[in-house]
Amino acid sequence: MDLEKRPDQQVAQPVAPARPATPVAAAQPEGCLAVAIRIPVRIVVLVLVVPVRLLWDALAVCGTFLYRNALRPAGRAIGAVLTFLCKAVFVWPWVGLWRYVIVPVGKGLAWLGRGLFVVPVMWLYARVLTPIGHGIAWLGRVLLVIPASWLYARVLTPLGRALWVGIGWLGKAVFVWPWVGLWRYVVVPVGVAIAWLVRTLIVVPAVWLYTAVLTPVGRGITTLLRWTLVVPLVALWRWVLAPVGRAIAVVAREIADAFGHAWRIAGHISLVVGRFLGTLLRWIFVEPVRWAYRTVLTPVGHVIRDVLWNPVAAAARSVGRTTRRALASARDTVRQARADVRRMLFGAPREAIPVARREPDTPETRTLGSSTTALMKD
Repeated sequence: MDLEKRPDQQVAQPVAPARPATPVAAAQPEGCLAVAIRIPVRIVVLVLVVPVRLLWDALAVCGTFLYRNALRPAGRAIGAVLTFLCKAVFVWPWVGLWRYVIVPVGKGLAWLGRGLFVVPVMWLYARVLTPIGHGIAWLGRVLLVIPASWLYARVLTPLGRALWVGIGWLGKAVFVWPWVGLWRYVVVPVGVAIAWLVRTLIVVPAVWLYTAVLTPVGRGITTLLRWTLVVPLVALWRWVLAPVGRAIAVVAREIADAFGHAWRIAGHISLVVGRFLGTLLRWIFVEPVRWAYRTVLTPVGHVIRDVLWNPVAAAARSVGRTTRRALASARDTVRQARADVRRMLFGAPREAIPVARREPDTPETRTLGSSTTALMKD
C-alpha cells in the first residue's frame, strides 16, 4: 500500500507571509589611499609587535606563576601572622579588660548608684515632691490663673479692641491717605508727562537713526567681513584642511587596525611558541620522570608492599590482637581476685528479697468471671 501522497494529491499548505528583509547597511567603499598603505603598514607593524607580544606573554606567564606559587602563599602567611599579632596586641587585651574588669566594675557601680541615688530620689519624687507640686499648682491656679483669665477676658480684651480700632484709623489718616493722594494727583500726572517727553525727544529719533542709518551700515560691514574673512576661511577648511585631515585620519585608522591585527597574530604566534616549549619541556623532563615512576618505582613499591610491608603489618596486627586478649584475660583475673578477697573479708552480698506485686503475674487476660485485681481474689 502506497502510504505517501503524490505531489498532485497532497493538500496545499497555507504559506506564511514572508517577513520583510532587514535592511543591511551597505559597506562603505574604501579609498585608494587606505588600500595602498594597508599591507606595508601591517607588515612593518607585525615585525615590530611580534617580539613585544612574545616578551609580554613570557612576562605574564612568569608573573602568574610567581604570584600563584610564591607571592599569594607568602601574602596569606604574612597576613595570618599580622592578624594574630594585631589581635594579640590590640584586641585580646582590651577584650579581656572590658569583659573581666570594666563590665563587672560597671555593674557594681550601677547597682551601688541605683541603691544610693536612684531609689532614694525616686521615693523623694513620688512621696514628697509630687504632692508638693500638685499643691503649688492648685494654689497657682486659684490665686493667679483664674484672676488673670477673668482680667484678660473682661477688661484687657475690650480695651485692646478699642485701642486697635483707634490706632488703625489714626495710622491711615497719618500714613496712608496723604501718600495715596500724592501718588494719584501729583506723581502719576508728572510721570505721564515725562514719559511723553522722553518718547518724543529720545525714543522716536533713536528708532529712526537705527532704522535709516545703523541698519544699512551694519549690513555693509557684515557683507564686507563675510567676503574678506569668512568665505576665505570656509574655502581653506573645505578644500585644504578637511582633505588633509581625512588623509591623516585614514592613515591613523590603518595604523591602529594594523596594530590590532598584529597584536592578535602575535598572540597566536606566542601561543604556538608556548605550546612548543611546553611540549619540549614535557618530553625532556616530565615524560622521563613519569616513565621512571611507572616502570621502576611502581613495581619496586609493589614488591616492597607485598614482600615486606604486608607481612610486617599482619605480624603487628596479630601481636596487637594477642596483647589485647592477654590484657583482657589479666583484667578478668584481677577482677575475680578482687571479688574473692571482698567476699572473704565482708561476706557474700545479701540477695534481693522479691516484693509481692499488686498486679497478678499470670499472663492470662482478665474476664468477667475472674476478679479484677489481686486484692479481690479469694
